[in-house]
Amino acid sequence: MKTALVIGATGLVGSRLVDLLLKDSRFEKIKAFVRKSTGIHNNKLEEHVVDFDDMDAWKKQLTGDVLYSAMGTTLKAAGGKDAQYKVDYTYQYPVAKMAAINGVSTYVLVSAAGSAPDSKIFYSRMKGELERDIKKLPFETIHIMRPGMLGSGRKDIRTGEQLGIGVMKVISMIPGLRSLRPIEGAEVAHAMINATFRRTLGIHSYTLGDIFKLI
Repeated sequence: MKTALVIGATGLVGSRLVDLLLKDSRFEKIKAFVRKSTGIHNNKLEEHVVDFDDMDAWKKQLTGDVLYSAMGTTLKAAGGKDAQYKVDYTYQYPVAKMAAINGVSTYVLVSAAGSAPDSKIFYSRMKGELERDIKKLPFETIHIMRPGMLGSGRKDIRTGEQLGIGVMKVISMIPGLRSLRPIEGAEVAHAMINATFRRTLGIHSYTLGDIFKLI
């Protein structure tokens, strides 16, 4: 029976993750650290509405067995690169660092395909920098999910994303390219949980194809 910690619990992947964890008998407690309430009422859920700019006020609560990090935003929603970086890196890294210090043994991160700290693309570089620094933390096991394009389910409709999803669905019908199909938030969440119970220590990264195999 494990205690799971979740940040990003109200997002596309994180909300599905919380739903799955609450139904999973292998977890006895889910600690969700959120900026606004999830609105979920469940005896297994321990919800902490926190200020990510003041982690000192709640860092002692970061105790458990596994930290799931599904936090992230878009450039449009954030309003600029600095604001997006704050959510995707500046908030996530200190939480992971403190969880490791507090003895959490396993960390599962939702990153992105193409992440690289030296990328010329801002989004890929930001995700790559987070991956690079997370790998230096003293977790026993780190799982890094690198999904491709996420499928439907967002509250805000993005025309470009919808067109991209349609194109990728067509491309994935070509023999040998099935692993390129868009992936749903619930599928990523399912893979995150399955990765947790793999009996392998160390650092593990998963491409989109790997994630589908985990599911």
